[in-house]
Amino acid sequence: MAATYDLKHGANGEKYRFNLKAANGEVVLISETYESKEGALSGIESVRKHAGDDAHFERKNSKRSEPYFVLKASNGQIIGMSEMYSSEAACENGIASVRKNAPVAELRDHTTH
Repeated sequence: MAATYDLKHGANGEKYRFNLKAANGEVVLISETYESKEGALSGIESVRKHAGDDAHFERKNSKRSEPYFVLKASNGQIIGMSEMYSSEAACENGIASVRKNAPVAELRDHTTH
């Protein structure tokens, strides 16, 4: 299985989101919510563009001290966020997976409009 961007409708069926999945099917990046499909597609291109540069990854800790990361565009806007990890090493592995998969992932469009 190849890495994919799964484009889908948000919870209300109106807005758009995407997940970047690694080749093993694990979600490694969850997008922000977009008002339009075009915006979500631009978000995917932004992930492709920025994932190769470690400077665009910001490592953080949740209130419960769980490590996670966000991927930011050149303007500082968050494009996507990871899950919460059990360790900093696992978080770094997640970043490595995004860096590897983002440029080559295929688009799967699950939207209806």
